[in-house]
Amino acid sequence: MIPAERRATALHRVEERFDVRPLDRVSSFKVKLGVLVAVVVTVASLLAWAGFYAGLQPLLTIPIVVVLALVVTQLLARGMTSPLREMTRAAVAMSRGDYSQRIRASSRDEVGELAAAFSTMAAELEHTDQLRRDLVANVSHELRTPVAGLRAQLENLVDGVTEPDPAALEVALGETERLSLLVDHLLDLSRLDAGVVELDLERVELTPFLHEVADAADLAAGQRDVRWIVEVEPPDLAVTADAARLHQVIHNLLDNAARHSPARGRIRIMARGDAARGTVSIDVHDEGPGIAREDRSRVFERFQRGGAPDSSGGTGLGLAIARWAVGLHGGSIEVLDDPRTEQARSGRSSLIRVTLPQEPPSLR
Repeated sequence: MIPAERRATALHRVEERFDVRPLDRVSSFKVKLGVLVAVVVTVASLLAWAGFYAGLQPLLTIPIVVVLALVVTQLLARGMTSPLREMTRAAVAMSRGDYSQRIRASSRDEVGELAAAFSTMAAELEHTDQLRRDLVANVSHELRTPVAGLRAQLENLVDGVTEPDPAALEVALGETERLSLLVDHLLDLSRLDAGVVELDLERVELTPFLHEVADAADLAAGQRDVRWIVEVEPPDLAVTADAARLHQVIHNLLDNAARHSPARGRIRIMARGDAARGTVSIDVHDEGPGIAREDRSRVFERFQRGGAPDSSGGTGLGLAIARWAVGLHGGSIEVLDDPRTEQARSGRSSLIRVTLPQEPPSLR
């Protein structure tokens, strides 16, 4: 620590030791000022009266009265302005990237409320800064893997180590598609944070729609040996939604299910209508190991998979984007208890349900 910072810290500790706040119980800063003026005037009057009856000369009495009145003013006003000085120090620290400063807000007046709001803002900024750091680190990690694979494959092709046959080109194409998917997801997240996405609502017939999404997911799954089972009850079930966004939600869920399914595993896509509630639920259930109970909410956060950084070959953003897109429709997405007995007993589940209103709130 440099000497200037050490002196500032020592001075701050001295200030805290002598930080007396006798007016904290007063709930208005304006009233505090009135109390301060009244106390100072009263003290000055009593001192002047005492000096007069003590026979002191005015030239001596007046300086004593002024000095003691200033001392009383300093004692009372210091506690009133302490939060302001703390906020100044905290603002200077925040300008250097230190968001850990908190304000001791013991008063009930407007300054106390401002100090409490400042501490809340500092905590939120600290959390946001940590999210930004994590996002940069995670994006760097996610970009590094496909870029390294693509570069190695291209170097092998250029150096003649690998022949430019369909298999080698397919590997390069796969890494390129993974990069493209990550970029698309990041663009979606930027739209999410900016709040500039509008829905293009239309009536979506779920039977052909879910078969179409399953076919697209099967094509994207490539060499993964999985079976897709689509069930819609009733068969003519429909929902009013943005078809592109809903396709994105279900495709992300199916991609996530395919990556965690065992060989020759079955992935069920089941849609059901609830006329009483006016909702439609779409379940995606795979036969993978599932998500632990304590991680069921965290799995929808960015770059998370079961509460840990995603390392299964995905971008780690699919479920976060699915939650955002479902929320745009006024719906919800959650991990439910697994119907498989052994999984339910362990608390793990691979059953994810999307619940949508048959008509979004904006159309009601």
